[in-house]
Amino acid sequence: MPTRGRRGATLPMPTADADAATRYDVAVIGAGILGLATARELARRGERRILVIDKERTQATHQTGHNSGVIHSGLYYTPGSAKARLCVAGRHLLLEFCNEQDIAHDICGKLIVAVEESELAELQTLYERGIANGLRGLRLVDAQEIREIEPAVRGLRAIWVPEAGIVNYRDVALAIARDTPGVTFGLGARVIGLRVTSSEVEIQTTGGTARAENVIACAGLHSDRIARMTGAAPEPRIIPFRGDYWVLRPERRGLIRGLVYPVPDSRFPFLGIHFTRRIEGPVWCGPNAVLAFAREGYRRRDVDLGDLAEAVGYGGFRALAAKYWRTGLAELARDLSKR
Repeated sequence: MPTRGRRGATLPMPTADADAATRYDVAVIGAGILGLATARELARRGERRILVIDKERTQATHQTGHNSGVIHSGLYYTPGSAKARLCVAGRHLLLEFCNEQDIAHDICGKLIVAVEESELAELQTLYERGIANGLRGLRLVDAQEIREIEPAVRGLRAIWVPEAGIVNYRDVALAIARDTPGVTFGLGARVIGLRVTSSEVEIQTTGGTARAENVIACAGLHSDRIARMTGAAPEPRIIPFRGDYWVLRPERRGLIRGLVYPVPDSRFPFLGIHFTRRIEGPVWCGPNAVLAFAREGYRRRDVDLGDLAEAVGYGGFRALAAKYWRTGLAELARDLSKR
């Protein structure tokens, strides 16, 4: 059942015969960090009747709570692109919000390390991107300075990114929710259909039917399915990949001071195996990237036959698997062994 703002008072989901005053200006599908931030910004801009719907009974359950917690600086993105501009601007807004809300975070910096001669050209490209994107304090460092920054790390050359840091994004998301009074939360209500009319959108959920003038989908791994409910094209389609991390033993945490990344392989949308110090203290090593057998399959044993059939039946996935099957096997081996 929906709950409003900080008090958690239960409210009825608007139904077909509900008074117009109980209908919503905007409905946001998804109560992760994007959905919550969207609702907060709408409220700040004067929207009064906002509904946030999520199939889970708690906020920030999935991608928001399943990541390494890195505050990225905008180094990797093409200069002038929306990703580059929004990452740089978003970092500043995030730090401002963390300071306002007293959320623990640490701008510990990041090393991107080249360990082979063949990686130096890509390292230089990354450095030039970072400069073009306006990163401050960015510099190339040699093998000696690598050891000064991270004594346990060895490499030929590296980029030092002093603006990178760490935070717990679930903490951020829950603080956003607390900072958005007056928003109605329809938690535990899975969207099963959308019907668009000339004046509103009817949102059919397992908890009832809601109506809103506008709907914004921030549905994470189900965004493609929500889009198809409106009659959108069947592509692009989401194929879930799972990334697993190893955790350094407590007595070995001191080996890593901040964040240590490799030079990424530009053929893939992954940043490679890296060391990440968590804001809570542990140090993670990973991730790999293997096909998940469920959209929200965080463990090897998590299987959803419908999700798996949809992924395997998609021609785009089969083409990817055929082209990079050796890489896929290597990632699977990393999933099963530390070596």
